[in-house]
This record gives sequence, structure tokens and C-alpha cells, in this order.
Amino acid sequence: MTAASAESGLRGRNYARHYWPFLVPAGVVVFAVIVFPWIFTLYMSTQEWHTGGAITFNGLANYKRLLTDERFLWSVVRTLYFTAMAVIFPMLLGIAAAVCFHKEFPLRGLARTIFILPMMATPVAIALVWTMMFHPQLGVLNYLLTSVGLPASQWQYSPNTVIPTLVMVETWQWTPLVMLIVLGGLASLPIDPYEAARIDGASPWESFRHITLPLVWPHIMVALVIRTIDALKSLDIIFVISNGGPGTASETMNYLLYLEAFSFYDIGYASAIVVVFFLLILGISMLLFSSRRQAY
Repeated sequence: MTAASAESGLRGRNYARHYWPFLVPAGVVVFAVIVFPWIFTLYMSTQEWHTGGAITFNGLANYKRLLTDERFLWSVVRTLYFTAMAVIFPMLLGIAAAVCFHKEFPLRGLARTIFILPMMATPVAIALVWTMMFHPQLGVLNYLLTSVGLPASQWQYSPNTVIPTLVMVETWQWTPLVMLIVLGGLASLPIDPYEAARIDGASPWESFRHITLPLVWPHIMVALVIRTIDALKSLDIIFVISNGGPGTASETMNYLLYLEAFSFYDIGYASAIVVVFFLLILGISMLLFSSRRQAY
């Protein structure tokens, strides 16, 4: 062993000793905040436990119950339906807004600031404001509809319109997030391809279709992943505006989980829903990440 290699190994061991005081607290926090709660949730999903009662091991009985629980199965359908709509509309509007705000025009900075304001407010506060606007008799939205000759809507009070109503609020709040992510991608695009396309006589749509969209696609996929995961976990908007109703028309997996744990106090069954919900989010996230890698 040469003197240089011996000195390098000694330096590496010294660095390792200096790293431990930083790594151990971080490891303890990760275990306490992430690892242990998941281990405990998996354990509780195999137990029969109502708050205040005895804990009894029941194996996979909670998971078997999920397969025959129509309320849970319908909550999965509603979750996917809500998520699809709450992703598609913000993505389309966010991309369109990013393209518009990427262009130079007077007071563009002020317009951008106003556009992202909905994202800055808390979801509960936004939900309370929209709830007042959705009121069938006193809400401003029905007033605007009737003033132009359109019929008034029941909004969150009708099973047919409650999920589209919730999606409208989600779209209004989170379209700015998509716009910011895509706008960052647009700001980093090179100018040379556009100049070459202009010389070749390409139309604005052809430039967007064949240059802008492929180059900004990785940023679009980032926005898609973030928005999908956020929509899957949405609870605050649903809780405040519709409270899962009317009936169970807007009862998603996250809301059913809340009911089972904190209204029905069935902790074991709620833990099983958590595990299935996590697997659903993980599966969709892996699919999106795989698509994102292919985009590169």
C-alpha cells in the first residue's frame, strides 16, 4: 500500500466519524416519522380494534372485508373519477396559461401574480368561500347563470354534479401550480430551433407541436406526477364543501378512511384501507414515473 492510498483511507475514516453525528439524528427522525408509522399501520391492519375495545388478531379478515364492501369499492371508483378530472383540467388549462404568460405583453408580471393567488390560499378557506358561492338560493354562481337565461344548478347538493363541482374548485386552485412548472420549462427553451422553424415557414402551431411540446414534455410530466398524487390524496376540499355527500356521492377513499377511523372508530379496518390506498398511490406514481423516464 502506498503512502498516498494509506492517507486517503485514513482521511475517509475521519470523514465517516465526522458524518455520524449528522446521520444518526436524521435516521432517528426518518424512522420515527415514516418507518415506524407504516410498520404500526401494517400491524393494525391485521387486528380487530374499535377505539376503547380490546385488540384482537384477525389476520387478513380486514382485507377480505374490503373485497366485499360495496361502500369501499365505490369509493375507489369515485377516487379514480375525481382524480382523472382533477388532473386533466388543471393540466390543460395550466399548459395553455403557461404558453400565454410566456409571451411578452404589458403588465405580464402583474397578471402572473394575480393568476397564482388561488394557490397561495389555504384549501379550507377556499372551500368555505366556494361553498357560499355554490348556495342554491343565495350563491352568486346561480345568480350569474339565471341572469343569462341558464337554469340554476344544485352544485354540491346533487349526486350528479357534486364531483364536477369539487373538480372545478380543485382546477381553480391548482391550475397555477401547473402553469408555474411548465412556465419554468418554457423559459429554459433554446431560441435556435424556433428561428430555424420560422425560416422554414413553420406555422405557430407547428412550432408548438414539433418543438415546444417535445422540449417541455419532461416538465409537463413533473406537473402531472405532482398533480396526480395531490388529487388522489385530496380531502380538505371534499370535507368542507360536500362532507362526502349527498349520501355517499362524493365519498372518496381518503374520506372513507377518515370516517372509519374517526367517526366509526374502526381502527383495524381503517388501517387496511390505508394500506390499499398507499398501494394504489404507489402503483399510479410508479406508472407515471416510468412514463416520465420514457419522455427523456
